[in-house]
Amino acid sequence: MKKALKIVLKIFLVLFGLILIYLIAVFSLSKITVDQEPNTKPEVEIYILTNGVHTDIVMPTKNDQIDWSQQVKFANTKAADSTYKYLAMGWGDKGFYLETPEWSDLKASVAFKAASGLSTTAIHATYYKSLREGADCKKMMISKEQYDRLIRYISQSFQKDASGNFLNIKTDAIYGKSDAFYEATGSYSLFHTCNTWANSALKASGQKCCYWTATDSGIFSKYK
Repeated sequence: MKKALKIVLKIFLVLFGLILIYLIAVFSLSKITVDQEPNTKPEVEIYILTNGVHTDIVMPTKNDQIDWSQQVKFANTKAADSTYKYLAMGWGDKGFYLETPEWSDLKASVAFKAASGLSTTAIHATYYKSLREGADCKKMMISKEQYDRLIRYISQSFQKDASGNFLNIKTDAIYGKSDAFYEATGSYSLFHTCNTWANSALKASGQKCCYWTATDSGIFSKYK
């Protein structure tokens, strides 16, 4: 009996230690700032947007470099409105996106898969007609060359069919009239979260960001 209790205690201490190390990493690594590339030309307007937990990257629906609506089709949204000027992209766990409209709906199986990296992922794409800067929405101006890199990073996050088309997920689990879901690449985990993805998008395009972060607050702390 004593031997069993010692084993249980050791397991508990190991788990507690791992959680503590993770929390320290989340706090400390997000404090390390990767600065914006010098001499950035203010040519393309982009935004970061948070709902309090999850960070989206927001870009023009189209410019002379890319027309996102050719792949992220207006027709895949309920509104099917082609007048939207901005497109927000967020990457995350597919189970969270499609099966957890509210935190009260969270299933243990979904949480376990998301934490362990065993589940699939999705891109949540939302169109906007306008954006207003505030605590949850920050604007930045980047160069066309930097935007090319951001386009490449986000495009590579989509699964594609044999013709190179993004794969729309047919689901009723949409959040409004202007959003849709798409199959994504990669696995979600405690070490690669939706905010890690957004932070890497900023890093790929030479913008101010964290060395690493799992949270939206880490990203937005750089834009106060």
